[in-house]
Amino acid sequence: MVAARFADQLNVQIGNELAAHNQYLACAVHYDAHTMPRMAAFFYGQALEERDHAMMMVQYLLDTDSPVEIPSVPAPVNGFEDVVAPVALALEHEKRVTEQVNGLLRIAREEHDYASEQFMQWFIKEQVEEVATMSDLLAVATRNRDDIEDIEEYVAREQSGPADDPTAPRQAGI
Repeated sequence: MVAARFADQLNVQIGNELAAHNQYLACAVHYDAHTMPRMAAFFYGQALEERDHAMMMVQYLLDTDSPVEIPSVPAPVNGFEDVVAPVALALEHEKRVTEQVNGLLRIAREEHDYASEQFMQWFIKEQVEEVATMSDLLAVATRNRDDIEDIEEYVAREQSGPADDPTAPRQAGI
């Protein structure tokens, strides 16, 4: 049985993940409007990844007969001053999500909810990767803010797209 406190906070996190989907979609549109197709594709992919995370959480709650409540989400930031700003926002977001995921793990441990603790392990690993990716991308974007072709080349070379992870939790609807 999933601890009620954990289920409540996981429902909040579903909203956080869906808000991240919208924010990354806004970042992708910004890059698309600036004719940066690689950065746009990267952020469109990140948006889908955030949606997938939300759906993994939905499926976990369904699998454990816990209530699922899809919360409303705030509007994303749509205006950015330059090509660096969306990446800086994304890095801050990933750091915040890391804190949220750690908080969920902490609740599971405090409640002796071992199944939920196990479920959160994948997200802990995922956040290490996400923060590292955005940190590297921010360094490249900052260094090359006046040469978008170098940014695009880096993304083409280093961000080949998401690989299927057989250890990832199952998603609702798939």
